Amino acid sequence: MFTKEITLLPVSLTVFDGNTNVTTDSGLSQENKTYYSDYLLDEAEPKLVHDQFGQKRPIPQGSGKTIQFRKYSSLPKLLTALTEGVTPDGQKLTMSVVEATVAQYGGYIELSDILELTAIDNNLVEATKLLGSQAGRTLDTITREVLVAGTNVQYGEDAVSARSLLVGGAGSGNNYLTVDCIKRAVRSLKQQNAETIGGDFVAVINPDCTYDLENDPDWKYPHQYVDTQNMYSGEIGKIACVRFVETSESKIFKGDGLTAASRNLTVASVTSKTFTVDEAITAGEATALAGRKVIIKGVLYTVASCASGAAGAATITVQETVTGSPADGEVVYPGEGGASGRSVYATLVIGANAYGVTEITGGGLQHIVKQLGSAGTADPLNQRATAGWKAIKAAKILNDAYMVRVETCSSFNTEAN
Repeated sequence: MFTKEITLLPVSLTVFDGNTNVTTDSGLSQENKTYYSDYLLDEAEPKLVHDQFGQKRPIPQGSGKTIQFRKYSSLPKLLTALTEGVTPDGQKLTMSVVEATVAQYGGYIELSDILELTAIDNNLVEATKLLGSQAGRTLDTITREVLVAGTNVQYGEDAVSARSLLVGGAGSGNNYLTVDCIKRAVRSLKQQNAETIGGDFVAVINPDCTYDLENDPDWKYPHQYVDTQNMYSGEIGKIACVRFVETSESKIFKGDGLTAASRNLTVASVTSKTFTVDEAITAGEATALAGRKVIIKGVLYTVASCASGAAGAATITVQETVTGSPADGEVVYPGEGGASGRSVYATLVIGANAYGVTEITGGGLQHIVKQLGSAGTADPLNQRATAGWKAIKAAKILNDAYMVRVETCSSFNTEAN
């Protein structure tokens, strides 16, 4: 009988897993980091509405903490006729420099090993999404707060002269955003010879004001544009040579409640500059009220001091002379917003080179991921991973005349942001 011999050769199983790609491979770890970094940038950039229209300056390494923005002065008119055959003197350029000092901002989320092992969702992706939104809103607000501190202000249709006089929610005479508000702002920019941004000025507008403005029959929507391809992030429409970019992050001015229990207070009696109120004020609330603005009978006052006390005994003393003879029962409103404490919305109408901002890419915004165990002896059991962001940021107004802050009320009354 024929017998066939079979030889069994040893097989090394490590051959099959030796080429397995894992995220910790040196060739892929950078790709993994780059993916999440790009993801964070994608999440952050849509929030950066206020950065879109500023003069951009990068943040190069090793160049200190001061960013320079440059602007050139206009050349004067030449009204003297040339002399035949004589070449006149050339003209000098005049450049001025506006400097801003950058600051660093950032935050992070810590993830445990148990969370990563047991959670249904990809927590690193979710964390990056939340961090990107946080970074975008933070950096956008930093720029916004610089812009809304500008001095070129228009109150409604120029019907009133101060924020505290803007009325909203009344039967008539509401200072809402209108087409005429925008046209007046455009006129102001044109009188200052402000240049447009790509052929138009740009307005950053809150959705509440959009609602009021869209009731105007002259409003044009994006589908009515001649060019619908080159639209800004958040752009919603155009009117009067102004393209509108909408964001809920546009500035809203509205004072906090005067006490924890009461947004408004009530006058019990008045003696010179001191108001006794019907509501109780704690010692901490009295300290916080000093220096704040209040509106009493339509007049804006600054609180000089406040004495805590029970209901009917606490007092507020103002800096200014009291006018209008306020009496018992008069309401004391927070004075940081409009009349009767109403919310006031800032619509920024912007021309070219009105302000400058640091660039977000190229070192401005960084996404940092630390994997489990990357802390070495500080994480001996590989229990903690983190994802975070940090950014270097500065913004600066370069020319107040090239940007108008239009302050109005709205048919809505959203809280301050």
